[in-house]
Amino acid sequence: MSTQFAARIAAAALLLAPVACLAADPAQVERGRYLAIVGDCAACHTAPGGAPFAGGLPIQTPFGTLITPNITPDMKTGIGGMSDAQFLGDLHTGVEPDGHFYPAFPYPYFTKVTDADVLAIHAWLNTLPPASNEIKTNQLPFPFNIRASMGVWNALNFTEGRFVPVAGKSEAWNRGAYLVEGLAHCGACHTAKNILGGDERGSLLQGGVLNQWFAPNLTGDTHTGLGGWSVAQITLYLQSGHNEFSAATGPMAEVVTHSTSQMTDADRQAIAIYLKDQPGQPIFERPAVDAAVMQLGAIVYDQQCAACHTGKGAGVDGLAPAFAHTPSIQAPNPINLVRAVLFGAASVATDTAPTGAAMPAFGWKLSDQQIAAVLSYIRTSWGNSATSLDAAKVHQLRESLTA
Repeated sequence: MSTQFAARIAAAALLLAPVACLAADPAQVERGRYLAIVGDCAACHTAPGGAPFAGGLPIQTPFGTLITPNITPDMKTGIGGMSDAQFLGDLHTGVEPDGHFYPAFPYPYFTKVTDADVLAIHAWLNTLPPASNEIKTNQLPFPFNIRASMGVWNALNFTEGRFVPVAGKSEAWNRGAYLVEGLAHCGACHTAKNILGGDERGSLLQGGVLNQWFAPNLTGDTHTGLGGWSVAQITLYLQSGHNEFSAATGPMAEVVTHSTSQMTDADRQAIAIYLKDQPGQPIFERPAVDAAVMQLGAIVYDQQCAACHTGKGAGVDGLAPAFAHTPSIQAPNPINLVRAVLFGAASVATDTAPTGAAMPAFGWKLSDQQIAAVLSYIRTSWGNSATSLDAAKVHQLRESLTA
């Protein structure tokens, strides 16, 4: 068992442990435990081999590396001496007594969370075993290490304020909006960023690149988003990490494992209802693909892919996702597809879908030209419409992803 996996399991055990003999209100603490799952706190605040929630995990950003802080109730190195008012300020404004947070901590989303929910999380964190772990959280180079500059960033990219329900929308829709826009902070990955690292406000939930993964479009777009998925299919994906169109891998596999699979059915369904109602983009025009590329791609597909994904890209439910009319296949950025072909992909295993089927790596046996051709073929066959790839692009990604 890897140290990283063991640390995450230990953090998950704390989240799933029953509440006992607590000075605080047990109902509030139990609610805080659940909300910490929704916020996926363990993912960032538990380092490989470290104590659960004791921080120390490096977070790579375009501006340098940040190290996540200790959020156990240790009095010297954690948040044991933090008042409720200070905790509210951290999550709602991104400002603490020592200065501004960096938005790798998603306070632009947490600002929408109610005071009651924030305080419940604080109450639960205070029940954790204190862990001493002194951390230098700011590892950025000059001038990004000057935290006062975040005041300017906030003026340009941050609006403080709690979530306000939308009149005329259902209770479930508003619950989904509250979770997606707030504690679950889906847009932190699934929204493109501007030059300063803030959300592109005109592209909310339409997909974005983060640490050389493409977080796909979550809007109701029928081409690259969730418009072709039913509420039940989205809910199943959040619960199990699988449906007929997709299997969660990489960062999303961790989100499913530690967060969405542990949510209530009602909250998963609320998220699905909200996402289905987000407007998509205009219909994508089918691009032309060179006939020779399609011919080579068809040959490679028949030899290497059809056994699992079938000759017509229909896939095998529970084993190999379908390719036909699948949003992730038609994503504007193909980096996830290139990554999967080069290095393989292990899908998430959950109680609902315990198999966790995996795809083998093909980078050792397929050339850049063959990978470009087969992905171009897949992205433009069976009704799919997406840009094709060339060998130079695949070579560039092979080198950057390997590095």
